Amino acid sequence: MFVMAGRMVGHSFVHGGPCLSGLSPAVVHVLFGGSPETATVTPEDCPDLDIRETIRLLEGESELSDKDKTSVQELAYAWDLPGLTGNNRRWLFEKMLIHAVIGRVTRQIKQFRRGLKETPMWTLLTKRPDTVAQLFPQERAVDCNPAIILQHITWPHEDDDDDYSLDTKCCISGYLRHFIENASPDELTDLLKFWTGWEIMPRNNLSIEVVKGSFPTASTCFETLRIPGHYKDYASFKNDILACIGTCQTGFRLV
Repeated sequence: MFVMAGRMVGHSFVHGGPCLSGLSPAVVHVLFGGSPETATVTPEDCPDLDIRETIRLLEGESELSDKDKTSVQELAYAWDLPGLTGNNRRWLFEKMLIHAVIGRVTRQIKQFRRGLKETPMWTLLTKRPDTVAQLFPQERAVDCNPAIILQHITWPHEDDDDDYSLDTKCCISGYLRHFIENASPDELTDLLKFWTGWEIMPRNNLSIEVVKGSFPTASTCFETLRIPGHYKDYASFKNDILACIGTCQTGFRLV
């Protein structure tokens, strides 16, 4: 499966499709031959939220409760690591973090590398290391601003088969435009993730549909945001859109 994923990412880039954004820099480091021991790993690189919180218990020097100690011990023993003592806290934190981010997916990284090698991208990536950031852009490097998003939107138009009138569509579109123009960078990134499943602006236009429903939803495959037409004021619209885009960190970009 990961061999196929490597092929897909390579061919997607060659043919102008989306890149694979948000991949841990530590994983990228190992993917291109770096040693796990020299990778810079942070708790945010750990994709499993429960494991991340357990490992984070070892940060700092505050005393752990019996419950917290038990959680750490169980996870350490499951990974064949020694238990927590008074002298190995920092060492155990680093070992557990490296294993959570890299050790558990070593086979998948190798398979992904194999898939990339079957595409024309591998030669370019190895001979021109500066291109790695283009194929695997980091979220913090994404330029997401209101003007760019608004330029890519295909706004609703009048259709006899639609559930709502053109006036209602214009009203809802105005709410969304106002939200985009005044949203923070983090909110814009979350909106884009919720809308498309990526932090990167897609090549195709972003679509909007005004539909019957309770809350905004997104069809990420078709880059379509579906907004209910029942909103009568901007405040209620903003509350719902913020609640929905907030799910993009833990859900499958759908509500």
